[in-house]
Order: sequence, then C-alpha cells, then structure tokens
Amino acid sequence: MPSPIYVIPDIHGHLDILEQALALIEAHAGSDAQIVFLGDYVDRGPEARGVLQTLIDGAEADRNWIAIRGNHDQLLLDAVTQQMPDEERLHWWLSDRMGGSTTLASYGVYDPRSKIDWHGLIPDEHRFFLQSLPYSFETDDLFFCHAGVQPGVPLDQQSTNDLIWIREPFLSDNSDHGKLVVHGHTPVDHPRHYGNRVALDGGTAWGRQLHVAVFEGRKAWLLKGAGRAPLEPQPQDDSQIWE
Repeated sequence: MPSPIYVIPDIHGHLDILEQALALIEAHAGSDAQIVFLGDYVDRGPEARGVLQTLIDGAEADRNWIAIRGNHDQLLLDAVTQQMPDEERLHWWLSDRMGGSTTLASYGVYDPRSKIDWHGLIPDEHRFFLQSLPYSFETDDLFFCHAGVQPGVPLDQQSTNDLIWIREPFLSDNSDHGKLVVHGHTPVDHPRHYGNRVALDGGTAWGRQLHVAVFEGRKAWLLKGAGRAPLEPQPQDDSQIWE
C-alpha cells in the first residue's frame, strides 16, 4: 500500500486557514506526514508573507513538504525581480481582482506605485524560495501541478506556462493523462474527482473552505475532523467550475 500523501491546494495568503490545515494533518498523521502544496501561496488574502515564511520554516526544519509553483507565486516573483513584461501587467497584478497589492501590504508596502523601491523590502529568503519552487511533482500514480496539463503532451514535456496557467482544453478533456493529475487553480464548488484528474481548489481565495485531500496511489479522500471521506470519480459537470 503506498504511503499517504496529504495535499493542500491554493492558500492565497490565508495563514490562519493554512495553520488549521496543518494542525488537522498532524492530528491524523503526525508531524512526519508527506504534504504536497499545490501553489498560489500569495495574493488576495491578508498574510502572504506569513504563508511563505511558514513554508520556508518547514523546509528549514526538514519537514516532508513539497511546495510547487502557482501562477500567483510566479507573478510575485516576476514583480520582485522586476521581470514583469510591461507596466500594464504589473497594474493588472496589483488590481483587486488579482490581489498583488494585498500581498505587498503584508510586507509593509501600502503604495506600490510610489517612488519607494519596494523590491528591496521583500526578504531575499522569500525571493530565493519562490525561485526554487518546482512546477510539478509526481509519484508512480499521481502528477501534481498547480493548473493542469496540455492533453496529448507527455507529462515530462509539459510547458511550465501550462502547468501554472492552463484551463482549457485541460478542464473539458476526458482522456487519460498517464497518471492521475491533482491540481488547483480553477475553483470548484467542492473538490471533484473526474477520473483523469482531481480538482481541489474550493475557492479559499474568496473566503471559501480550504479542503485537504489524502491520496494512497490513485485512491483519494478528503480529510475531515472525524476522519477521511472517500472522493470518488464522478462525471464532468461544468456547472461546478467558477472563477
């Protein structure tokens, strides 16, 4: 029987919710549990800095954690390293919809359009951590990424852009990808197992519940306070998807 892998999807700056999820996993599986984080640690929520620091502290403590890269993590990295392609994209990231200004506020930057060089206010260890994030992680049965994969392309040949940004044609594709793809990025009303993929982002960015999943091979459960609830494959239902 494969060892359990616990999965935490999009956190989006909600440190309190992350701490609750970590406590739930430790209560069920102890401090050595393997955890995969699906990216989007920053933006929209109020404590992006605290979320990143928690993940960094876990890595320094040699916890069995794997944090992969999300599109919002990439946007922050691009902004911090001044790699945004143009001012229009920077302003888009700073908008209320994307939540970049909320992330900067967690670092004490309340007016990112001022002449203050806020790039220097982001700790180097946070920038190095963002730069170190892999785009995916896989086991014999599972392929973890933030957004999804391009159907028909071998998993080891996926583009990094697709791994953190793709929606279609991935979301409507029913073909087998070789492994069960576990992802976040596109919020759904409730975590959903589609047979070839499992969507776990329940919309924490918008104040909804963060769902913790457990995998043993291709078998999946949701972790509750009272135990594990099976997450079984169901037919595609596009009404579940929202942005």
